[in-house]
Amino acid sequence: MSFDFLRRHLSDFVTSLHPLVRDVVAGQSEKSAVTLPKRLTSRQQQLLASLRAAPVLALAQSVWYQAKALEVAAELFFVAPGERELFCQRQQRLSAERVERVIAVLRKDLSNPPSLEDLGRLAGCSPFHLSRTFSAATGLTIPQYTRQLRLERAAELLRSGKFNVTEAAMEVGYSSLSHFSQAFHETFGCCPGLYPLRTPTQKKGLRRNPAD
Repeated sequence: MSFDFLRRHLSDFVTSLHPLVRDVVAGQSEKSAVTLPKRLTSRQQQLLASLRAAPVLALAQSVWYQAKALEVAAELFFVAPGERELFCQRQQRLSAERVERVIAVLRKDLSNPPSLEDLGRLAGCSPFHLSRTFSAATGLTIPQYTRQLRLERAAELLRSGKFNVTEAAMEVGYSSLSHFSQAFHETFGCCPGLYPLRTPTQKKGLRRNPAD
C-alpha cells in the first residue's frame, strides 16, 4: 500500500494503529519497514486468500481491490487498546523524534537552514508547537540552537587548520565577519583569530544538549 493511500484512509485513527503504520500515517517516517513475524488467524488467512481472484467484472476490479486493501488494513494495522502506548508516553516519544529530526536537518546545511515553517512541515506539526517542543527539550530556541551549531562547526574548521577566519565564517552561513567574531567571542571567550590558541579567557566550548 502506498503511503498516500494509508494517510488518506487512516489519518483519523493514528492513535489506534500499529507503531510502524502510525509513524507513516502521522508523517514521522518515509521508509518502508517490516515488523516481527506473527502467525495469521484463520480469518486473516481467508481474507488474504480471497485476494488471489477478484469475483467482479474487470472494470470493477480496481474498486474491489481498494475495498479489500482497506479490509486488510482494518484487520492487520490496528492494535488492541491494551497494547497501545499511554498517551503521555506517545507524546514524549513523538516530541523526542521531532527534535532529533530537526537537529539532523539543521546540521545538513548550516549556511542555509530551513525556515521554521519548513521545519514544521518536516516534523509533521505546526511551527508554534515545534518551537515549544524544541525549547522544552533542548533549553534553547531553534535560532539559538542553530547559532550554537554554526559556531561549533566554525570552531572545528578553525581547529583543522584548513580554514581561515573568513572562510570558516562563510562556511557556516555568516555574511558579516564582525557579527561572526562577536558571536564567536561570546561563546568561546576569545576572538576567532586566536582560536584554538590557549588564552586565559578562552572557554572550552559550547554547552550541549544531553540528548544530542
